[in-house]
Amino acid sequence: MVFLDVLKLIFAVFVAFLFGKLVSKLKLPAILGWLLAGMTLGPHALGLLNEPMMEAAWYTTAESILECVVGLMIGTELIWRKIKKAGKQIVVTTITESLGTFLVVSLVFGVIFGITGVPLYLAFLFGGIALATAPAPSLSIVNEMKTAGPVTSTLIPMAALDDLVGALVFFTVVALVSAHVSTAGIPVLGVLFLVFLPVLIGAATGFVAGKLLQKAHTASGALAAMLLLLCSAAIGMVLNQYVLPVPAINFLLIGMAFSTVFANMISEKQLAEIMKVMDPVIGISLIIAILNLGAPLDYHLIFGAGLYTAIYITARAIGKYSGAYLGASVTHAPQTVKKFLGFTLLPHSGVSLVFTGIAVSVLNGPAPECASIIQGTIAAAAVINEIIAVFMAKKGFEWAGELHQAERNP
Repeated sequence: MVFLDVLKLIFAVFVAFLFGKLVSKLKLPAILGWLLAGMTLGPHALGLLNEPMMEAAWYTTAESILECVVGLMIGTELIWRKIKKAGKQIVVTTITESLGTFLVVSLVFGVIFGITGVPLYLAFLFGGIALATAPAPSLSIVNEMKTAGPVTSTLIPMAALDDLVGALVFFTVVALVSAHVSTAGIPVLGVLFLVFLPVLIGAATGFVAGKLLQKAHTASGALAAMLLLLCSAAIGMVLNQYVLPVPAINFLLIGMAFSTVFANMISEKQLAEIMKVMDPVIGISLIIAILNLGAPLDYHLIFGAGLYTAIYITARAIGKYSGAYLGASVTHAPQTVKKFLGFTLLPHSGVSLVFTGIAVSVLNGPAPECASIIQGTIAAAAVINEIIAVFMAKKGFEWAGELHQAERNP
């Protein structure tokens, strides 16, 4: 049975690859094709990637490992000597676009729920979910279309920081709401631990990898790094299953922290050689990660989306764009960053669905009606927003004049 499911996944990757090629011919990013392939092959359409398969232990294990591998693409770009000049700009812009989104979405839904009589704490949960950004879609456009320039160099380190800020705010909100509606909540003092634990795991194993890589040749170094990355993922899985009250480990963050540490311990030449070996693995991991984002999305929700969904998508987009614009303006970032960075921050679905699952689990017992509101709204928004967001992210890079610039200026 497992063997048959593995064959199904391999076939799904092949189909996604073809979808990506077809979409690329329309001058759109291949990731949109991968996403549509996931929706087409997922449990709500053809069912090749069905729920029992996606909930199986082997699949969730593989997915966690692949998320760590995708994190390598981000972490290996976070070279301290490259980003220290822009450090203030990146930190400030990350905070303004994240908190700006939280405030806009929370305020909008706070007014709506105040009028309609829905509990106000639900507005803050909407805000907590909305501020999260899924970095894989925009980063896959960076990878595929060889973008380079101020927007790209700002986005890549922001992807790591954005996940940290997003998780910190969301878990704080969940902890407070959980304490308000039930007696079995997540302890508020445990929030920081949950957020930074994946970073600590990745940094510790990344340091060991860095020491080994300083003494290893390219091929053996790449193998050692991958084995240690597997160890990082294994630690995260054990903690998720047996130690933590909820499965809160962010495996993308483990991969980011792991690769950030070892990338700063070796020469740029050695890093380039190692990444040349790892690039095919990262490419396949990206396709599977996007397939996994697309598969749970029910295209039927596009036709049944309500007013809450439209308001959520619009408010989140306004929050992301205006927050990024404000941060870039305050730090005197280039004009292209001010005008176009916000568009690259719109992808959302994977992280939003994880956060929604946690919020629903908190609300199901004490407030099932609120759980159904948040689940229906975000599920529909995930489908609609992701299709729009991938297109807009690509346009953001295009309007900034950064498409294919890495090929022209290697």
